[in-house]
Amino acid sequence: MQTSTDFTNLFNQRFAQNFLPVPATSPLYPGRVAPDFALRNVQTGQQVKLSDYTGNNPETIGWNRPTVLIFTRIFTERHYCPLCYPHIKAMNESYEQFVHQGAEVLMITSTDERQSQIVAQDLGLKMPLLSNSSCTAFRKYQVGQALGAPLPAQFIVDRTGKIQFRHLFSFLEPNASVDRLLAILDTIS
Repeated sequence: MQTSTDFTNLFNQRFAQNFLPVPATSPLYPGRVAPDFALRNVQTGQQVKLSDYTGNNPETIGWNRPTVLIFTRIFTERHYCPLCYPHIKAMNESYEQFVHQGAEVLMITSTDERQSQIVAQDLGLKMPLLSNSSCTAFRKYQVGQALGAPLPAQFIVDRTGKIQFRHLFSFLEPNASVDRLLAILDTIS
């Protein structure tokens, strides 16, 4: 039985690189083109690019759809951010609502692939979980960092690859609610 004081795998290179606080300063306002990225889906092992879902990729014409990017904060397969864990659960429980609105949800974590696979399995994640242990996508989107991990953020990217909504971490509202994300999607679908 694991105790809450078991810090195995917590103090690693990623923790050191993300230890000092950096505020969320993303200049990616609505109307700007979302930076593309390529990350591994830990459930399927496939490489996923944002442009696979948006208008930035001519090979996907006709398949383009709004994409909700959920940058989440998971420390290790045993340590979740107490502000993000309820959001992860709520997003997973509501995944079908997003799909019903014609959108895809991509959840991005800074845990390594092995840890991310355990998280996906333990939580029964329905949405793709993308591993970004180098934190390159987190830095492209300038979501900030503190105490060993990037901060959470949410973006909605439309079919053309442009950002239509962004939410950056604050203590008043750490994550945009499921209802808010669905309402925004409803206005751009």
